[in-house]
Amino acid sequence: MRRIDVIGIGIGIFAAGGIAYLVFRGAGFDSTSAGIWSQFLLVGGLVGWLLTYLFRVVTQNMTYDEQLRQYEDAVLQKRLDEMTPEQLAQLQAEIEQERQLAESANGETPL
Repeated sequence: MRRIDVIGIGIGIFAAGGIAYLVFRGAGFDSTSAGIWSQFLLVGGLVGWLLTYLFRVVTQNMTYDEQLRQYEDAVLQKRLDEMTPEQLAQLQAEIEQERQLAESANGETPL
């Protein structure tokens, strides 16, 4: 996000608070009550946004995490593409051997 975007969002939130205040004043609230309710709406919106942010952090659904996964996948794919057929066969044999060891450790029968 660019600096100008952050400034625009800040001005927009400030304007939304002023508009909410005017709407409450127009609905018949006195200035104190209108100010309290407009602040309540803004703080409620902030808490809601914070909860969605925390949810994305906990579930690792952030932009950075997605970019990191894509990078790791691309690196692994490039390594696979650069392997010779003999190296691929050796890798598949090692994976199968590890799978059989894991299944025998868990008491499962291999398919």
